[in-house]
Amino acid sequence: MHRRPVLTLLRSHLSCGLDPHEALMTEAIIAFVEQHEDCFLRSCLTGHLTGSAWITDPKGTRTLLTHHRKLDKWLQLGGHADGDTDLLAVALKEAREESGLTRFRVRQAEVFDVDRHEIPERKGVPAHWHLDLRFWLEADPAEPLVVSDESHDLAWVAIKEVERLNPEESMLRMVRKTLAAR
Repeated sequence: MHRRPVLTLLRSHLSCGLDPHEALMTEAIIAFVEQHEDCFLRSCLTGHLTGSAWITDPKGTRTLLTHHRKLDKWLQLGGHADGDTDLLAVALKEAREESGLTRFRVRQAEVFDVDRHEIPERKGVPAHWHLDLRFWLEADPAEPLVVSDESHDLAWVAIKEVERLNPEESMLRMVRKTLAAR
């Protein structure tokens, strides 16, 4: 699988003046991609790349979150690459599948955020790392939502209310970046 484009995205992201924690995660993901040719496949059991969509309204005052069924957390939409080396395309596909929305504007084609988080063991699949590249998309909150079988619910949430639903640094970092860009 061709890893050069994702490595280019990650190295470009690393040069954007990240906070120390995100910089360390980005460096770790770069090293992982360099070491694992199969990093785009979930059969890479130590970890694999995922693509996520941080979806906001055009003004950046609300974000679309899913109440993830398996993890029982409010999160951005996203999922496995399953061999697709274009993680922006993965994020767009997952956003469509998990929300029912059909119209998105890519706010930036560069990586918006990265996160490295452990997924617990479940149904015989060992605990492993999701190496998540996140892209900023915009959508119209008036477009109807369709809750997929992967979630309990979907909701447009005020950016300043995200912390109430999920206070993890991974989410708060995206909130801070959104507020700084407005």
